[in-house]
Amino acid sequence: MRRVLLLLALVPALLLPQGSYAQNAQRRIDVSGRWFVNFDFHGTPVTFSLVLMQEGDKLTGNLQEIKLEGGLQGNSINFLAKSEDATFDCKGIVQGNTISGTLTYANAANLEPPSTHPFTATLVPQRTSAAPQRHEFVPTVFYRQFSAANKPVLTVSPGDTIHTTTVDAGGSDEKGITRSLGGNPQTGPFYIETAGPGDTLVVHLTRIRLNRGWAISDDALVGRALDSELAVKMKDGGKPVRWHLDTQRGIATPEKPLEHLTRYTVPLLPMLGCVAVAPDSMQAAPPTGDSGPWGGNMDFNEIVEGATVYLPISVPGALLYVGDGHAVQGDGELNGNALETSMDVEFTVDVIPGKRIIGPRVESATEIMAMGLGGSMDDAFRAATSSMAQWLTEDYELTPSEVAQVLGTAAQYKVSEVADRDAGIVLKIKKELVQPLVPAAK
Repeated sequence: MRRVLLLLALVPALLLPQGSYAQNAQRRIDVSGRWFVNFDFHGTPVTFSLVLMQEGDKLTGNLQEIKLEGGLQGNSINFLAKSEDATFDCKGIVQGNTISGTLTYANAANLEPPSTHPFTATLVPQRTSAAPQRHEFVPTVFYRQFSAANKPVLTVSPGDTIHTTTVDAGGSDEKGITRSLGGNPQTGPFYIETAGPGDTLVVHLTRIRLNRGWAISDDALVGRALDSELAVKMKDGGKPVRWHLDTQRGIATPEKPLEHLTRYTVPLLPMLGCVAVAPDSMQAAPPTGDSGPWGGNMDFNEIVEGATVYLPISVPGALLYVGDGHAVQGDGELNGNALETSMDVEFTVDVIPGKRIIGPRVESATEIMAMGLGGSMDDAFRAATSSMAQWLTEDYELTPSEVAQVLGTAAQYKVSEVADRDAGIVLKIKKELVQPLVPAAK
């Protein structure tokens, strides 16, 4: 009887043509999904986002935003991604959740000969269905570059909350102990699972609180704010000013006020000068005094408790940095240093898959805000306008004519940053004006 059962079990295989059973087993490989492709381009690590869709042995999809076509034979994979500028010819072997092989890059203009590089691709895991976690993180290292090469200090999942602290721009912590060289040292980077190129990172700032009673600023004005006459008057500025932070009364006062400032007080409004993800690894890692489409040292005084920051992701895990706490800052950070202090911070992270934005966005309870950053005020103005136009086009489905009509009647511009290499302009629109424009659910 046992022998009969064994023969019956073999019948399906015996009925298949010779070799078909093994081939059918191999065809069970399904590479559909999202992958991160890593390769070394002449000494520079590069990561691409790869989306594969499989139908039988045929493959379609995208490498970054370039359409691809290819095939799968057994565990051998090949695909070609071709744009107006370049061609990527990939050949590899699938082994579980990894693909290893070679990638040949060719410039469409034939400016250089094709080059071949080994690559490894890893399948991006699905978002976890587990309950969100809260992480208590005590920083021990502080980075001074927004770099994809910095080792993540903590790995979290979308929906998780992180509670941590930051040092001030000079590298001092809540006890006044120097923990790092100055220049806006950052807490992080935090690796967010499932996040990758082409996604948007969401950072909900649930807590931004002072954790010490003093801050440091100075008495200068930045060059962008000065005409020739005022520059002469301000030539002796640049001396440090120490401020007392009275959290019970909610005010800041100079510790040693000059004659006419003995009764000067300013309301506290704790904020983060820096919220950033790592830029594309193909560009040189910027110092933490810089800003760009990836966020960075934006110095926007409405990045406060309760605000939500949106950043375009360029590398796997996003690699989130936070730092440069200010007890209060006027528009533009005119002194070059705001009231620089350490901070107690808590935030929740999330990922919007497949949503690519062109620059940082900020949302409050009452406004949507598009951040423009550029080498000049004009560049920043244009960047803010373009970013908001994208927001209205994609999220509210407005036509160019409709975008123009909304911007022409609802736009409010604010100078956010003049102290650093890039200037900042923010375009704000009140939510009450655009709420009626939200598309109906389809």
